Amino acid sequence: MRTTLLRSSLGCVLRVFGPAPASSNKAVTQAVAPHLYYSRKTMHYQTEQRGPLNSTDYRLYFKTSEGRYISPFHDIPLIAESEQENDAPAKKAKTDTEVIYNMVVEVPRWSNAKMEIATKEQLNPIKQDVKKGKLRYVANVFPHKGYIWNYGALPQTWEDPNHKDEETSCCGDNDPIDVCDIGTQVCSSGQVIQVKVLGILAMIDEGEMDWKVIAINVEDPDAKNLNNIEDVRKSRPGHLEATVDWFRKYKVPDGKPENSFGFNGQFQDKDFAIKVINLTHEHWRALVQKKTNAEGIVCKNITCCDSPHVCGTDEADGVVQSAPAAGPANPVSKEVDRWHFV
Repeated sequence: MRTTLLRSSLGCVLRVFGPAPASSNKAVTQAVAPHLYYSRKTMHYQTEQRGPLNSTDYRLYFKTSEGRYISPFHDIPLIAESEQENDAPAKKAKTDTEVIYNMVVEVPRWSNAKMEIATKEQLNPIKQDVKKGKLRYVANVFPHKGYIWNYGALPQTWEDPNHKDEETSCCGDNDPIDVCDIGTQVCSSGQVIQVKVLGILAMIDEGEMDWKVIAINVEDPDAKNLNNIEDVRKSRPGHLEATVDWFRKYKVPDGKPENSFGFNGQFQDKDFAIKVINLTHEHWRALVQKKTNAEGIVCKNITCCDSPHVCGTDEADGVVQSAPAAGPANPVSKEVDRWHFV
C-alpha cells in the first residue's frame, strides 16, 4: 500500500491510498485489495489535509471517491459492506463466516502525536488533541515507543456518557469506541481499514468507561490464524500483557494516576466484544436521530437519511474551505522522543 500526497486547488493536501499510480496526474483512492478469504467489496475514501501538521490548525477531512466530504464518525459504515445502509443496524454479512468492521485509523503504530476524531467539530475531521493550549504527544514509557498498535475508532459507535456499565458502574467517555489493530502493517492517519474483532479490554480512564477493542486488519498475513483473544495469547506471547501495561501507565509521565480496568484487567472474548460494539452502535443511532442528549457532539452528516442532522454538499464544502490552508509541517520538540521510566 502506497500513500501519495497531492495538492488541490483549495490550498490543501489530498492524501490518497493505493498502489503507485501509473501517472502523477491520476489520483488513486484508498482501497483495500480484495482478499480471497473474505471476498468482499469495500468503500473507497480519501483524506484532505488543512492546516500544517504538528499545529493546532491541523485537520484531516474525509471524502468519498466521488469527492463528497463526509464525517468519518457518522458517514463511514460500521460494517464493511458497501451495500449496507449507513444507519442500518449492525448485522452479519451473508457471504462470510463473520462480521468485518471498518476502522478509522487515527494514530499509526510507533507514533506519538495523539490524533483523534474531532467529535465536537463540523464533519468531525481528525485533529491533534490539545491540553492546556499544548499539542498532546503520548510519552514513551519504557520499553514502549509511542503507540504499540495502529490506534483508531469504529465509526458509527458512541460510548454514551449517560449509560452506566453493569460490570464497572462507569459511564461512557463520550467518544466512538477505540480499536487497537495488532496487524503487521503500519497504517497512515486517516486510513480506513477492514478488521476482524478478537476481544476487548475494559479500561477505566479517570472514572469513565473506555473500551479498547482488539482487532486485526483482514489483509494481515496472520488474520486467517487469529480468530479470538486466546489465539493472540498463544501465538503472540506478551502482546496482550504489553497492551495492558501500556494503557495502565501511559498517562503517568503527565502526572496522572495509573488507569484501572474492569474484569481485573482480563481481556473479554470476541462474542462479548461484539455485544459491546452493537450496544455502542445503538447508542450512536439514538445520537444521530436526536433521541438522546448529544453531550456537545456534532452530528452533522451527509448520508444518514433518518437523521435530522443531514446537510447538503454545499454546506459540507463550506466547512472544509473555511479551514486554514495546508502548509509545511511544524517541527516537533526532541522531548517527544524521551524515555520515561515508571
